[in-house]
Order: sequence, then C-alpha cells, then structure tokens
Amino acid sequence: MPAAKQQPPRFKTIQKLNLEYAPVTITQYESTRTGMRLAVVDQKGPKVNGYFALATEIHDDSGAPHTLEHLCFMGSKAYHYKGLLDKLATRMYSTTNAWTAVETTTYTLDTAGWEAFAQMLPIYLDHLIVPTLSDAGCYTEVHHIDGTGNDAGVVYSEMQATQNSGPELMDLEMRRAIYPEGNGFRYETGGMMEQLRSLTADRIRDYHREMYQPKNMRLVITGEVDHDELLQIVDAFEDTIVDDVPEMQAPFKRPWTDSAQTPPIKESVVKTVRFPEEDESTGEVMIGYLGPHYDDHLAASALAVLTQYLCGSSISVLENTLVEREQLCSMVYCQTEDRTDSTITFYMSSVETERLAEVEQRFINLLREVAGKPIDMQYMCDCTTRLRRQLLSRCENAGDFFSTIVIEDHLYGSRSGDDLKQIETLDDFDMLLKWTEKEWRDFFSKWLADAKHVSVLGVPSKELSEKTSSEEKERVKAQRERLGEAGLKKKAEALKHALEENDKPIPESLLEKFHVPSAESIHFIQTTTARSGAARKMGKLDNPIQTLIDKDDTGSPLFIHFEHIQSNFVRLSLSLCTTSIPTDLKPLLTLYLMNFFTTPILRGTTRVEFKAVVLDLEKDTVSYQASSERGNADMLCIHFEAEVERYAAVIGWLRTMLFEAVHDPARLYASLTKILADIPDEKREADQMAASVLLMVQQAPGSAVRAQGVLSRWLYLRRIRKMLKEDEGAVTAKFTDLCKALHRPENFRLLVVADIEKLPKPVSAWQAFTQDLDLTKPLQPVDDRKAHLSAAGRNPGHTCFVVPMATTDSSFATLATKGPDAWDHPDLPAVRVAAAYLDAVEGPLWVSVRGTGLAYGTYWRWAVDTGLMTFSIYRSPDAYKAWTVCKQQVEAYASGEIPFDRFALEGAISEIVLGMASAEPNVAAAAEASFVNQVLWGVGKEWNREMLARVRAVTPGEIRAAMRKYMVPAFRPEESNMVVTCAQIMQEGLVGGFGGAGFEPEVRTLESFQDGYGLVGAGGEEGADGEDEEEEEDEDEGDGDDDDEDGDGDEMVDTPGSEEDA
Repeated sequence: MPAAKQQPPRFKTIQKLNLEYAPVTITQYESTRTGMRLAVVDQKGPKVNGYFALATEIHDDSGAPHTLEHLCFMGSKAYHYKGLLDKLATRMYSTTNAWTAVETTTYTLDTAGWEAFAQMLPIYLDHLIVPTLSDAGCYTEVHHIDGTGNDAGVVYSEMQATQNSGPELMDLEMRRAIYPEGNGFRYETGGMMEQLRSLTADRIRDYHREMYQPKNMRLVITGEVDHDELLQIVDAFEDTIVDDVPEMQAPFKRPWTDSAQTPPIKESVVKTVRFPEEDESTGEVMIGYLGPHYDDHLAASALAVLTQYLCGSSISVLENTLVEREQLCSMVYCQTEDRTDSTITFYMSSVETERLAEVEQRFINLLREVAGKPIDMQYMCDCTTRLRRQLLSRCENAGDFFSTIVIEDHLYGSRSGDDLKQIETLDDFDMLLKWTEKEWRDFFSKWLADAKHVSVLGVPSKELSEKTSSEEKERVKAQRERLGEAGLKKKAEALKHALEENDKPIPESLLEKFHVPSAESIHFIQTTTARSGAARKMGKLDNPIQTLIDKDDTGSPLFIHFEHIQSNFVRLSLSLCTTSIPTDLKPLLTLYLMNFFTTPILRGTTRVEFKAVVLDLEKDTVSYQASSERGNADMLCIHFEAEVERYAAVIGWLRTMLFEAVHDPARLYASLTKILADIPDEKREADQMAASVLLMVQQAPGSAVRAQGVLSRWLYLRRIRKMLKEDEGAVTAKFTDLCKALHRPENFRLLVVADIEKLPKPVSAWQAFTQDLDLTKPLQPVDDRKAHLSAAGRNPGHTCFVVPMATTDSSFATLATKGPDAWDHPDLPAVRVAAAYLDAVEGPLWVSVRGTGLAYGTYWRWAVDTGLMTFSIYRSPDAYKAWTVCKQQVEAYASGEIPFDRFALEGAISEIVLGMASAEPNVAAAAEASFVNQVLWGVGKEWNREMLARVRAVTPGEIRAAMRKYMVPAFRPEESNMVVTCAQIMQEGLVGGFGGAGFEPEVRTLESFQDGYGLVGAGGEEGADGEDEEEEEDEDEGDGDDDDEDGDGDEMVDTPGSEEDA
C-alpha cells in the first residue's frame, strides 16, 4: 500500500525581501490556521538563532509578563517535566533564554547548526503556547516565604536586586510622567516587589491566555535555515495545539497598535528621584521626548543622524560643550526606542549632585542655542555617510541586528509587511543627504528644541539607603513575628512540597527519544592565515594568500598577521605588550586609552587640534577604538575598521596617533575628569565590586589589569589630576615616559583582517609606518599574566573579605582557587566538562540554588592565563546559604556520592561546542579568534576543534578527579580566596555564616582596597587628598576651548536601530 501523501504546510508567504546592501534575504510566512508569523533571515555562519517574540501589554505592576518568562520553562502540555526543555537544549548544542521589556517578552534559542535547531523548535513552542503553569512552579519561581521568614523566589530575588537602583527608579519615573494611566508603557513589567508578594497563579494564567496566542507571536530565525523543513515542523506542531488556542477569526485586540495611542506631552516637567547610595557626590540626569510615529521611517533615519550630530562622537556639540569645555558630566548619550511613538532619551552621567537642576537647564538651553544657529551641513553630511558605512559593516556581521528590526515590526508594524519592506534599501540616507539646512533645522526644532519634555534628576541618598535597609529589616522582622514558629514551619513545608512537585525526575526513556546531532552538521567559518615580518617565525605557510603576501614582501621585520575573509572592509589591530612599562606608570594606562584618539597631533610643524583630528578620523573610518586586548588583558589593542580603499590611510592614522600625538595638559585633564566622574557609577555595582576587590587581592601592582581597575583608578588618577593642576610638566613627563616605553616596534603585533586580494599593497603599505623606527630589537614575548600574581594569587587560601554596600539589596560572592595554567594542560578538557556540567541550565547548581530561590545564578570560570578558577554566586538573598548548597553538590559529585547523568554529560559537551560556535559567529570574529589562538595563546589555528576532540574523550572518572583537584578546594578556606559584597543588612549574618564554616571573614570598605601606586597625595600620605582635590574644578571651565573627547574613542555602538538591553 503506497504511503500517504504528506499534506503541504498550511502557511502562506507574506513577503520576501532581498536587501540591496547586504547578502541577506528575509522571508515572512503566516499560518493560515493560527496566524502565527515566521520570519527567516538567511545568513551564512555556524549559528542558527531563534527569537520568539510576543507583544506583551499590561496595565499594572504585577509583573505577570516577567513571571511567564520564567514559568514557561517549567513544563508543558506534551512535556510535563520541569527542566526538560533546557536539558534537551544542553544536549543539542543549544541554549535558551528570554527577556521581558516594557513592550515584549521574547524567548531565544541559540543553536549551533540547523539540525539541532530543528529538533528543539517544536518542544520550545509547546512550552510557550501550552505551559503547565502549576501552583508549585509559581510558588518557587515567583515568590514565597522560606522557613526563616525571608522572602524568596527567582523573580522576586531578581527584582529585589534592581528595584531600588538608580537607573530603574529613574526610568520608571520617566515613564510614569510621559504615559498616562491605562497606557501600557507606563508600568513595571518586571513586577514591583510589593505586588509580586501578592500575585496569584490564576492571574498569571489569565494573562497567558490573553497574550500567548499564536497570532500574537512571531518567530524570527536567523542563520542557515531549511525553509521547507521549518514550515513542516511548525505545521506539525500546530496540529497538536490547534484545539488549545483561540480560533484564527476569534476577536483579538492586538497589543500596542489597537490600544489608545500616546498623547503628546502637555508641559515640560522636571522630576526628582532619590536612590539609595552612600556616595552622594554625583547623580544622573535623564531628559525624554516623544519622537516620530513608528511608520515614519524617514523621520526615524533622520533622528538617528541628528542624534549622531548632537552627541554621537567626540566632536559633537553636546559632548563637546557639556563634557569637555564645561565639564558638567562625564558623558552625554542618546537612546531612541521604537514604540508606537518613538522615545528619545538623553542621559548625562556623573553630574555633581548639587548641580543636577542647573545641568538639566543648561542642556535644554544648549539645545535651543544650537537650533538657533546655522546647522553645520558638512558635518551633518559626514554623520549621514558614516552611519551608512557603519550599517553596511554591521550587516556583514549582523548578529541580532535584523532580528531586532523584525521584532519591532511585529510589535508596531503593519501586518501587510509594508513597514518591514522599508529596510530593503538605504534610500533614506540618500534622501537625507539632499535635505536643506532649513529642513534639518525644522526637524530639530519640532522633535527636540521646541518640544515638550520630561526630565528626571537622579539624586543619591545615604539617608534613603539607611532608611530602606532599616524598613526592610523591620518588615521581615514583623513578618517572622506574624508567622510565628508554627507559621514558619508551614512555610518550610510548603516550599519543600513545591520543590518535590517541581523536581520530579525526567524519565530517561523520554530523553532517549532525541538524538544528539553530529558536530559535522555545524558549518564553522574558515579563514586563511598569512604572515610577514617576525610573524614568519611562527611557521611557514603554503596557501594562495601567503603567496600574495610573499610577492609584496619588503623584508621588514614588523610582525604582521593576516587573516583573509570575504569582506568589503579592512579591520586593523595593533596589540601592544605592556611589560616594559615601569610599574609606577601603569595606572596611567586608563588615561592613555581614554586620550588616544582625542588629542592634538603634529603634522610636520603644524599643530592640528583634536576636533580636526576626530573629524578626519571619522571620514576615513567605520570605527576606531583603544582598549585592553581581548586575548590577553595585560596587553592593549588599538583597532580600526574602514573600507578597503582606506587601508593606507588607516595605516597612516596608526602612525600619527602613536608618534605624532601632542600630550596636551588640557586634554589630559579633560580625560581624567571624565574617567573619575564615571567611577561612582561603577562602584555602585555590587557584583563588579566583588570582582574588583578580588583583582586587587590576587594581582600584584605590576599587573596592567590591576593598575587599570576601578580601585586603582579612583585614588591614583585623582592624585594625578591634582598634580596636573599644580605641576603639569611633571604629569606630561610621566605620560611621555609611558608612551616611550610602550611605543616600541618590539612591543607591536599587527593583525590585518580583510579580503587580502583587494589590498594592492598588503605589506609594502606599511613602509610609511616603519619609516625611521628602530626595527633591530627582538620581539618582546607576549605578556605573562601569571608573572603578576600576588602571593594570594599564587597560593590562594586564608583570605576572606565581606564588603557591605548601600547600593544593593542582595549579596554576591566570588571565590578563587588554583586551576589549569596552560592551554595544553592535560586536565583542561576535564575541567571544561566539569564546569559546563555544573553550570548547565537545569543542571545540579541551577536546580539546587536557582530552583530554590537561593540565588539568581552561579557560574564557574577558568582562566589559563592566570592559572586560577573562580566560582561566583550572583544576586542571592543569602550568599552563605547558597554557598553551602553549592559546596554540598560539588563535593557529592566529586566523591561519586551523586552519579553523573549521562544525558547531562552529553549536554555539557554540547555546551562547549555551542560556546565555540558562539565565539566565531561571523567572519570577522573567526578571523580574530584565529589571531588570538596562534599569536596570543601560542596554540594552533584549529585549537578549538582539537580541544573538542579531547573534550569528547573525557571519562566520568577524569571529571570527578578534576572536580576534586580544582573545584572542591574552592570551598575550603585554606585553599581559596573569597570576596562577598552585600547589602548592609546582610553583613552580620554572612560574617557569622562564613565564620562558622572555617573562613576568617574581615569586614572592610571598598575604599580600603584602593592603591595609589606610590603617588603621594596632599599631606604626604594615603587618604590625605580626599574631597579637597575637587575644590578648584569649576574654575577650569575655559581650559578646553578647542577640546572635545569621546572617552575611549569607540564609535562602534553608534549604529541606527541600536536597542536597549533588556
């Protein structure tokens, strides 16, 4: 009997877009049964990424959208078991995640290869459309009271850590002021703690029923996708849920587009928000406007150009005036968000608290001043052209670029596809290049200069910090008293029962139904390496690109590593060794990087001011950046990206900035002021401060990483700025000495990433760079980070610090112990598998810590360059309790008391494969990884693939041995270093807990870990140069009349359509 004919998928094609400016095709389909939309973005590469977006509007602060983001992972109609989705993902080269923003909840599936994605897709969709949403899941994931009377729950703990932060409070106040009651953009979709404590499972289920309909979902899939198979998979899935969802023609109010539209802002207002903070020296300013409607695409492009013109680079008027000349803040930047009516928000960071209102008014007046003067049409054209170049570059390495555009179209665009069709061309930029000065002035006045706005002043408050801590302590105390011993026991029992219900074991027979795809199904990107100069000593290469390089060889010993890819752009990087820099000068490296692209230069005998320098740089490049080297953090990296025709010009710029820069005191002072102004914000992040303290403890002063850390910068650079005011010659002499030690050819390793066949002189073009340089000295070895470990870093143990902070309501812990210290270390494969096993979503630590509400997450990190392993507990209501559970789990696996799950071991290996694909998602990243492997790490080009083979060969016995040797010691006081940052209310309990576990916790302030690197402050001793150093700042307003600077010179983020991280 012949096989039954398979029914064609019940999907229709809505549109197919072939982009004129990038090798990208976007095809959109719609289900004729449910209305679900699929948009496929065809791109080459090893990754297939899915974004499953729902428009989620709500008119309260209950947090229902956020809770569903977590609860959908707890089981579904066809797959009842909590954790099944993520256990399968870890086996199939995949990872799942989700975010909740004001306007959307979007779920992600990040996969290496189409085969794995195809298996995961229907299982994931089942969890989204028909989740279990059990009472037990809501109890543990959303909110509960534990047996000690403390509030817990994964969602609750997350919001506990963020609700009272300055940025969250300011953003909410801004939205409350712009949007009226009943407008969904007004509310806190993450949930306010007060409402999360009373949110019911039934309310969550009702919200799911309302919003999680297929017709309200769009699947955005990027990568190498089999369209026919995709449609068959989703069609077959719909067979299983069609009776569980509303009919296609059932009434449905589309979120956002069918809701009442946002009225204009009636009057400009200034709001003040206090946030808990011990350091009251600086606050923040936000100024918000309503922008063009979503379907006004030309206006959106014009707005992107205008904001670039105003504050997109170091020569823009807002940055130049407010940051450089008047030094009223450390940074001015603008963020636009597409909504039904877009929002335009300007941020000014690190503003002196007593001047917040003054600075806000200065910003408004400045906008009007600029609007009243002639537009610099040449610079406006430059901004338009540069944004277009940046967009073209980003399209080559698209990542989430197109997915963001398609998600926004789902939220606000026409169902006909007309809005999405606008991205087929870049005609908007051509039209804007024809705009007259009057058109730009009218546009500027309409949306900004003459528009009503809402300003929010963020005021740090030590009093509020103490009050918040005290009130929370009293609330919890009253809660415990109200419950009593019997009530607390009931709470503990309720939690126990919920956990038992949630954590029912997944039958192996179910897991066995799904096969692990072959790694051969993943299409890793290949690049071609070539070498010239000293790079040839790494080995002889025989390929067509090396032949091209050899033909152009000049015999110069300059180290140049080439990576050949298909691209219309050239990416040029200079990696610099820092070993030759004297230790007492290394804290100047932060200033060096900040100042690198924002300094005057000499062309012959003519001084060119930095504004002209930056203007010409922007004309010649797509981006430029000075930063730490990704492959070795003790080294520095100067990076350019430009069109291939600008190859020689960029080489010229590199020489100019290295050897013809003027160390101008006014520019140095402006850079110092900006660096120091940002530090209070950095010191408010408790998780980062735990890492910063550990860095100070484990690294010796000779470490360039330590020297640039926030706790070194804060003291040393304040003193340098004071010295600059009193004796500028002494500071410029130090800076000159730093540059002389650094700018030596023996410190240089160059990387050129391009289509080498398009470069007419790939090697000889560098002759202009090396002219008059001393090339006779041998190449310096790559910096050895282990050489700069302190005694505590070389031999961890007997070190424990608890650092209370006013800026957090949670606790964070970071522990460090010895780990593998070489890339070919025989234990490294087993350590990687062990870390992946323990860190897995729905793995041992996830289930025992996150699943019980003890922390938002935990993770292991291994660092071959330092020979250290770290373990971190992130955002916990009680880091000691979380640490205790983690210790028990690690020791039980290491001893064999708990056996390894064979499916989870497969998953650990798959996670490593996914990590390799994620590290090289596009051609530019693959080329950089090849350079890092060969040049900075001293391993083969194919090291990742070779490591994969070693990882696959690891046995369970080797994994247990690695855990005993490297992970168990992390929990032993005599073999580990630990830093805990926490809310002040938690200090006493954490000290008692860790003290009872054998540690000797020492309570210290952040400031006590500062290091001045021997630079003496006023009074001749540490701490003598406190606040008095800031007294004379205001009188220096006129110092930088021609000055402007962009901080780190990084223009890479200034691209149209950039989105806020959720």
